Amino acid sequence: MASWLVSSARSHFYVRGAYQSLLQSFVVAPSILRHASLTSEAASASTEDSKQLGSPDELPGPNLFSSLYWILVRGYITHTQDLQVVHKKMYGPIWKSTFGPYTNINIASAELIEEVLRQEGKYPMRCDMALWREHRDERGFTYGPFTEEGERWYQLRANLNQRILKPKDAALYTGVINEVISDLIQKLYYIRGNSPSEVLVTDVANEFYRFAFEGICCVLFETRMGCLEKVIPSETQDFINSIGYMLYNSVFATILPKWTRRIFPFWDRYMKGWDTMFQYGKMLVDKKMETIQARIDRGEEIQGEYLTSMLAGGKLSMKEIYGSMVELLLAGVDTTSNTLAWTLYHLAKDPKIQNSLYQEVNDVVSDRVPTTNDIARMPLLKAVIKETLRMYPVVPSNGRVPEKEVVVNGISFPKNTLFHLCHYAVSHDEINFPEPKKFNPNRWLRDVGFKHHPFSSIPFGYGVRACVGRRIAELEMHLALIAIMKTFEVRPGPDCENVIPVARTVLVANKPINLLFIERQSVTSA
Repeated sequence: MASWLVSSARSHFYVRGAYQSLLQSFVVAPSILRHASLTSEAASASTEDSKQLGSPDELPGPNLFSSLYWILVRGYITHTQDLQVVHKKMYGPIWKSTFGPYTNINIASAELIEEVLRQEGKYPMRCDMALWREHRDERGFTYGPFTEEGERWYQLRANLNQRILKPKDAALYTGVINEVISDLIQKLYYIRGNSPSEVLVTDVANEFYRFAFEGICCVLFETRMGCLEKVIPSETQDFINSIGYMLYNSVFATILPKWTRRIFPFWDRYMKGWDTMFQYGKMLVDKKMETIQARIDRGEEIQGEYLTSMLAGGKLSMKEIYGSMVELLLAGVDTTSNTLAWTLYHLAKDPKIQNSLYQEVNDVVSDRVPTTNDIARMPLLKAVIKETLRMYPVVPSNGRVPEKEVVVNGISFPKNTLFHLCHYAVSHDEINFPEPKKFNPNRWLRDVGFKHHPFSSIPFGYGVRACVGRRIAELEMHLALIAIMKTFEVRPGPDCENVIPVARTVLVANKPINLLFIERQSVTSA
């Protein structure tokens, strides 16, 4: 079982499994518990005005034993996103949960999430990624955008945002992403053609994982990795395996005391996984650097996209680039792969919506490769992706640790309070989204006239800590869905009923999503 987990391209969906779901039920991971204590010393430092405000001690919520009851007895260990909804009904939109000496504040309303995020300061913190930082410290590597903190993080993120964060920046990658999508379509043809029915693709999330991995590598490293070939190159497969290898062993590194690292092999394996990723990432960066230098030697003008821009710009050191590229790569896959899988699952179950989407796509780009301008003319396409992200936010909860005292819901909270933002509960709130469990993309169309709170569904986060790869992920999802709709009609496959989300850090399907890809007549006749 362990060897399969490590070798699978999607192993990271599973190896983080139950242990992190349990930790998520307490709202925090061990690496951020130290930020979460609402100490009396901090509370006594409140200003005179704040003394008139409510106290966190007055908030309701489960204690450690009742939390264990919900997780272990009631079976919410892999459904902690649903536990958000349950606790909101029990305690209201804000409650505290206790884990040992630590108290954590859960926020489950759009209005209160907005209050928290608008007070987060210049250098907001989600968590300190202590386990990742240990690897960097031990190997002498520079921190990246997920391991760096404070002003150094802010400066690093400002440089990494360039040529990737804005819609016009993402548009630069339309051509290369369309090339990857073309290979995805051919891979789908190959898989379905080799199935007994000649139309079945099993576990579509796995194929979209490979597509997303190939796409983000093209953007970050400006090179093809071969993830969509019939046989993946060995170096690429080793790199993919190392991700699962690292994550699988991080389970033990998280839950076992440090002294066990000298006895059991998990720590060395954890480090080896990271080492393989950094070695391969360094090789790709160095190859690009050699190409740039050769062009300089020939007197050619240096032009390029993300990595070339980083290298030629000179604002980041080589060590900073090495550290950042690997961390960005790890964050660039889950959103695209999971969201596309859930989207096709619902479109397969709702032929009416699927046909409307096909008609929209066909009307705009019936006989050519789509551009970003075409996406702007497809409101239903964008609504379908928005609705999927509402129903299945890739990360069902997030955290914020304010660097100063904040007031939320009339209550004064000291700095270093850990706020747990319950995005799943908020995006399934009937006040903002009637019939929240129903897949209804039309609710996002302007002519419908229904309004929701702007913080009721924020799958990419908010502010300076928002997802740096949002525009790339959206571009990949939109362009891929256009190509699939143009080429195939999607229908439910065997054992594709009652697929539900489970929380394994990210929301994933509780079983493989198997779909039938029926070639459209217009494609055949062409």
